[in-house]
Amino acid sequence: MPPRRSARIQGASSSSGSSAGPGTGSSPAPGPAGVRSSSLPSPPAPDSPDLSSGDSGSDFEDTLRLRSKRGPHRVPSHGPVLKRPRRREPSGDGSSPAVSNPEQNTLFEAVRSAKVAVETVVDEWLETYKQDRETGFLELINFIIRSCGCRGVVTPEMFRNLQNSEIIQQLTEKFEEDSADYPLSLGTQPWRRFRAGFCELVTVVVRRCQYSVVYDEFLMDALISLLTGLSDSQVRAFRHTSTLAAMKLMTALVNVALGVSLHQENNQRQYEAERSKGPGRRATEKLEALLEKRRELQEQQEEIENMMNAVFKGVFVHRYRDVVPEIRAICMEELGTWMKSYAASFLTDGYLKYIGWTLHDKQREVRLQCVKALQGLYCCRETAAHMELFTSRFKTRMVSMVLDKEPDVAVEVVKLLTLMLENMEEALTEEDCQSVYPVVYVSSRALASAAGLFLYRRLLDPQREAGREPTRDGDNRTFFRLLLAFFIESELHEHAAYLVDSLWDCAGPRLRDWETISALLLEESSTEGLADRQEKALVEILAASVVQVAEGQPPVGRGPAKKPSARERKAQVEERTRLTHCLVPALPQLLAKFSADAEKAAPLLEVLRCFDLSIYCTGRLEKHLELVLGQLQEVVEKHAGQTVLEAASRALHALCDPELALHGRGDLVRSRLADQLADKFHQDVTELLQASSLDEEEVYSMAATLKRISVLFNAHDLTPWQLFEPCAQLLQRAVDTGEVPPQVLVPAVTCLHFHILWELSRLPSTDVPQEQLRGLKTRVTSFCSLCQSCLSDVDAGVREQAFVVLSDLLLVFGPQLPRDGREALAPLVLLPDAGLQSQLAAFLMDHVFHACSHEELSATEDSESRIEELHQRRVLLAGFCKLIIYDVLELSAASDVFKHYAKFYSDYGDIIKETLNCARQIDRQEWARTLLLSLQQLMTELLLQQGPEIRAAEAFLEIRDLARRFSLLFSLHQLRNRPALLSMHREGIQFAFQEPPGPGPGLPPLNLPFLEVLSEFSPRLLRPDKALLLAYLEKMYQERQWLAPRDAPWPSLVAYRNSLQAQEEGGSVSSRSTAPRPRPPPGSAAKRPRMDGEAGAEPRGTPCAGGCATPSTQTGGGAGGGLVPLCPSLGGPQLEAGTSLRLPSTERGSLQGGERWPRGVHVGAVASAGAGPSSGGDGDRARGQGWGVGQGSPCSAPSRSPPGAPRLQPMAEQPLPQPALTSTALRGGPRPPQPPARDPSSSLLQSSSLSRRRSGVNRLSLMVEEEEEEEEVMIEEESSEEDTPQQNRTPLAPQDRLRDLFDSTILDIEDI
Repeated sequence: MPPRRSARIQGASSSSGSSAGPGTGSSPAPGPAGVRSSSLPSPPAPDSPDLSSGDSGSDFEDTLRLRSKRGPHRVPSHGPVLKRPRRREPSGDGSSPAVSNPEQNTLFEAVRSAKVAVETVVDEWLETYKQDRETGFLELINFIIRSCGCRGVVTPEMFRNLQNSEIIQQLTEKFEEDSADYPLSLGTQPWRRFRAGFCELVTVVVRRCQYSVVYDEFLMDALISLLTGLSDSQVRAFRHTSTLAAMKLMTALVNVALGVSLHQENNQRQYEAERSKGPGRRATEKLEALLEKRRELQEQQEEIENMMNAVFKGVFVHRYRDVVPEIRAICMEELGTWMKSYAASFLTDGYLKYIGWTLHDKQREVRLQCVKALQGLYCCRETAAHMELFTSRFKTRMVSMVLDKEPDVAVEVVKLLTLMLENMEEALTEEDCQSVYPVVYVSSRALASAAGLFLYRRLLDPQREAGREPTRDGDNRTFFRLLLAFFIESELHEHAAYLVDSLWDCAGPRLRDWETISALLLEESSTEGLADRQEKALVEILAASVVQVAEGQPPVGRGPAKKPSARERKAQVEERTRLTHCLVPALPQLLAKFSADAEKAAPLLEVLRCFDLSIYCTGRLEKHLELVLGQLQEVVEKHAGQTVLEAASRALHALCDPELALHGRGDLVRSRLADQLADKFHQDVTELLQASSLDEEEVYSMAATLKRISVLFNAHDLTPWQLFEPCAQLLQRAVDTGEVPPQVLVPAVTCLHFHILWELSRLPSTDVPQEQLRGLKTRVTSFCSLCQSCLSDVDAGVREQAFVVLSDLLLVFGPQLPRDGREALAPLVLLPDAGLQSQLAAFLMDHVFHACSHEELSATEDSESRIEELHQRRVLLAGFCKLIIYDVLELSAASDVFKHYAKFYSDYGDIIKETLNCARQIDRQEWARTLLLSLQQLMTELLLQQGPEIRAAEAFLEIRDLARRFSLLFSLHQLRNRPALLSMHREGIQFAFQEPPGPGPGLPPLNLPFLEVLSEFSPRLLRPDKALLLAYLEKMYQERQWLAPRDAPWPSLVAYRNSLQAQEEGGSVSSRSTAPRPRPPPGSAAKRPRMDGEAGAEPRGTPCAGGCATPSTQTGGGAGGGLVPLCPSLGGPQLEAGTSLRLPSTERGSLQGGERWPRGVHVGAVASAGAGPSSGGDGDRARGQGWGVGQGSPCSAPSRSPPGAPRLQPMAEQPLPQPALTSTALRGGPRPPQPPARDPSSSLLQSSSLSRRRSGVNRLSLMVEEEEEEEEVMIEEESSEEDTPQQNRTPLAPQDRLRDLFDSTILDIEDI
């Protein structure tokens, strides 16, 4: 008879199978206690689940989120909240349903400590289970519960009397979640080791029990039932841990089933062999024993299959689309293992469809596990033969994943396609392969190498069909011909280095076959030889291979350079030596054949630089060196192209290295070249200066000579040939008459530049002869004057070259020249005058930031010429920015660059951003003024172009956007930026009121819209500074005696005032990233405000002339404290009592007309930006409506303004009472009524200031001292916040908005 199934697993499997759809995160509903019998679901038929089944469209995440989840455990707030102990002690009576004693489970402690082998732990547990299976089973399931992070325990009473769903419900209720972490979610090394031990323990339990205990109708049935219930829980820890355990259990059962299947096959063979014997030799007893063994094995196979079916349908079918990516990845990983291990049962379309569906998963790790599972199936031809239907259905998706956004997934996909290519020849069409070939040029080296292997297997392996080892002759010739064909057809010839690097791992020995490459290039046969395009491509491949061997690093852009090991360095030296010995004899022949072709000669000259040049001497190869030098001289004489001349100059520089034994021969060739070029140049200059005009041939000859000289001058000192004077004469002739052609003038300027630099490099650091200094100073001054004249030349190339040379010379001879022990060179310092600075700035506007550059480049994005132009403009901009950074130009000159930051961000954003950061480190005050100057310049230009009505113009919105980008640079280190921000706002207000109003009545000043631009910086201000700026704004308004109409207030003024006032109840908008301050306990003495009449309470001030109860003076509490008027009617700033406002010397000027505050003034009252709503104002004020200063204010005394001067009126239609700018702690009059339904925690703002006054601690001073120790952090302003409008931000909760203003750890910093 087949073994009887236990009721427990049957009931659990049935309830799981009938749950509310796959993927529901809820526990199964507890059924009646008496109903426990049902049948297990049948195994999934291979063809029953169609590929278009309905469960493909379900979404577990939506189903999970619709259900009501258990809320977090809340502690009643009746008093101070005590810390919960880390561990609870057991109750002692054993009656508690969930006893949290972590030391109780020995399996958990053994696995976590990893001090005992898992096999030993399982053997000990198995002995316990055999003695008392209920105790042993409870120990195992409590180990799983403990591994979930739950400290609850399943007691024997719970196990006997409760259903699984009820047990899980009680464990869920007792789950004490201190945090969202649980053992499987932790990534530290101990917990990664625990995860491995957990998986191993589950596997070993099944392996140790596979012959007897697995079939006892208790252990596996109850365990699978419990894991099925836990995997359906809404608690992630339960679901994740139980799914992992169930999948590992399933893998172990698959191995057991595979073993049983092998036993069945052996039994069948034995039975057939015994049965085939004759009647006399046949053993009847043995046949009966074999038949009995076969029935037993069949029963075991059915039992194992029922268990696997229960796990698959109860856990996998629901969890493979779980909301947690890790759970989905576990399912896919184990499914691939089942298919590979037990292909007879699992390698069917009914199981393969799950992998195919999950290839479209949004999470990287899930797609990665699917691809790796498929790799295990396609890696051998036997399993790949069963994948035809799956391949035809999902091949399109697999090919498209080559371009996966995750590089590691794309790498595995390319490896998968390579396996398909090897084991399923007809699976991939040529069109599919064409999607993989271009990947060899990508920047990711791992992905490019995988694509290189695919390309090699598909196209380049000559013996891919024969399967034998390649030979070094015929096969390599075929390989290079195939490679050349692919390289030419790809039409990416300039990327030869990337193609070689992609093939380096799989075809490196072939690419290093220098003899075959040389023989192919030197062939002259018309039939066997290469065509011109093939020769050019092969020369590039040769050069790239040589560079790869010599440097041992991938090309630029293929990842960071790695540090080679000692073995790699030794192999690199040996390969470089072999390469030198192979190519030294062939290189002169190659240069002789291709010296007339610049495109082929330049890469061959680069090959020379990669040689081990000492071998020319040690290997007795002087003859080949002479031949190479002769060919090099011939190349210089033949060509005038920049690329080939630079390659020749570098090669000659390597051969002239003084460390080489034969460097004298290189010096001789260099002297010959210099003599020939100098003689010819002197002769041409004489003819040019004497002749009235030159023909084209003479001009070309002189331009070619000068270009050769300028390129050689870059790497070689040619000053002994006295080339400065003739070049200076040419330049002077061009400035005077303009008759020198541009193609002659540009290299002449370059030669003069290098001549000065070589002359400077030859000067000693000390004891410099004065004659040399005076001579060099004269040359530099005259040359800079000529270059300044060339900035207005007709030809654009001449102007750009003059600008580049001037930028370099001003930098080299700048203020840093006499530093670092070079004080003797101080007379050579060259500072630009005002005229030169303005010319450089004008050149920048005309050639870098001209209006059409951005649009033209966007219209012709694929044009190589446009890309080259952009590169040249970036060089010009970088040269100008370096002058600013190195203190050659004033910092204010950067305004011409900063004002184009937003408009040209795609072209020059990285350069301007780096300049912004460097300028901020130089001088924050001047940097802020430069930012303000940039905005003012844009504003003035806009007013000149469009007139006063600019608020609705698109250009004005762009100015505001630029200001918002600038404001992000002030987000961090607010105290360090505080003086700069104050100065910026003050000068911005002055600029806004600078121009008089228009001719009509009630018109605002012309620059008043600039206040809207300035409001973008208001969120970075501290609240006391906002109050100061509000007072200063009113003062400026009153001094100008301008009156805004009551019915139509000036919108710009309203917007700026609103940005300086409280936006929310309790204070200004605070940081969304800062955690809310915990509420103080009731009755806390540290935060309780002192009432009037209490000991230590602050005395009330005497009323002023206007009736204000604000004290007229307050004695400073800091060093150097003095008296300052406090009443707003007397012109004094309003600061909160107990606050010391320290400003640097540049900012100590009063914001009121140039008066000076004493050093360290202790001001009596600070204007609290959050005092408006908390002082009795209604909710409209908290939502940002403006209010005027003057009506309804606590102090209505006449100010010191001239009689009849108007005051700012309320911005709303109805007159609103002025919010109390003074803190409620002053209590000069009756306390205003509290708003209804006010959050009690808002009293923090009042009580905190009182407690700090009582303690006498100057918190702002402490903040300044602490902030000076902070580390400078680079601001990345292109964050996601940059594209989000300020007004669309999510409103903050009241507990997040209430901040203590003067806490040294909370700076009210906005997120960026």
